[in-house]
Amino acid sequence: MAVRKFKPMTPGTRHKIAGTFDDITSSTPEKSLLRSLPSTGGRNNTGKMTMRYIGGGHKRQYRIIDFKRDKDAMTAVVKTIEYDPNRSARIALISYADGEKRYMLAPNGLKVGQVVATGANAAPEVGNTLFLADVPLGTVIHNIELYPGQGAVMARSAGTYAQLLAREGKYAIIKLPSGETRMVLITCRATIGAVSNPDHSLEAHGKAGAKRWLGRRPHNRGVTMNPVDHPMGGGEGRSSGGHPRSRKGILAKGYKTRNPKKNSSKFIVSRRKK
Repeated sequence: MAVRKFKPMTPGTRHKIAGTFDDITSSTPEKSLLRSLPSTGGRNNTGKMTMRYIGGGHKRQYRIIDFKRDKDAMTAVVKTIEYDPNRSARIALISYADGEKRYMLAPNGLKVGQVVATGANAAPEVGNTLFLADVPLGTVIHNIELYPGQGAVMARSAGTYAQLLAREGKYAIIKLPSGETRMVLITCRATIGAVSNPDHSLEAHGKAGAKRWLGRRPHNRGVTMNPVDHPMGGGEGRSSGGHPRSRKGILAKGYKTRNPKKNSSKFIVSRRKK
């Protein structure tokens, strides 16, 4: 996967950097794994806007992703590597021996025709899903469960990965993409390798219209508003707005919002780097 930089033929292409899509092998998704994805425009069931700066954008269909990877004792063959408009990573269509098809997050280096497996007997190879008890120490992993059987919730974005550092009793110690070191039960599953599309962070939209295609409307800062609209608004000329805070007055940029009495804090070995 690489990126291509456009020539400045127009103002919109002057700073545009886009992916090459070299790794994608099919442009037609599996119809049985598609679901409708209605757009809300940031409004709730009564029509009230509860999320600002949302609206428009290209119509999408949701691809059902198998984050659990719980079909043990049966191998699957990778049929296609596909683009998913709902996430930054690529997805892979896999076909099991009994004919069932599922989508999975495509790890970096996964190829069409490759065989992937899951469960206690699977080898620690790219694309295979194992219990943390069976993953060799020092292995790069992604798609990690936080609770057994929950389905993967950590390290799912493009190019991200975690690393298994150690095992202590019934817990595995994992270094997460944020830099946080955390204990997770060894009965949780994880997939070997790093997530695909690592160059996603190098892409640049090039123009405001490209954000509109994604369903994101213009976002105005608090300091540009009036005092009645935002705590940081008002003042003569251009003012800094004081200490950064949200529209409802909650401090930001350094103010800790995590509950100090949260039960799961005991599983965090070291917090992420500031």
